[in-house]
Amino acid sequence: MLLVREIAMDDAEAVARLSGELGYPASAEEMASRIRARQALPDHVTYVACLPADGVVGWIDVHIAHHLQALPRAEIGGFVVASGARSLGIGRQLLACAEQWAAARGMRQVLVRSQIARERAHQFYLREGYQRTKTSAVFTKEITRQRE
Repeated sequence: MLLVREIAMDDAEAVARLSGELGYPASAEEMASRIRARQALPDHVTYVACLPADGVVGWIDVHIAHHLQALPRAEIGGFVVASGARSLGIGRQLLACAEQWAAARGMRQVLVRSQIARERAHQFYLREGYQRTKTSAVFTKEITRQRE
């Protein structure tokens, strides 16, 4: 019996572990801080999927993005299902919850970014009706805070 619900502070350890599976390690303390910060934002939600015997086995983070070049749309910021719980329909249910949340806020489009090497994830999105619309390069730069 899968339960999908909004994230709670008690989920920090399990969500951090799954974030590590996704390739973004974080401590439970760091994750608790992130959960707390996101819960205060009105255009954001994170859902967790729980199995009775295993606890949290997946999560999806979605928000409304506002850009000048496009109409507002829902964007999935992070999405993971535990490696031992994949191909059980858990991802499909999490994605459906995120899409319903977005639709209830008047969004007509959901965008998700996926690393080029995640072919299995790409196949999942295509099966769920998503279209590959762009391939991009991602650039980051570490910056330091300027003293005032």
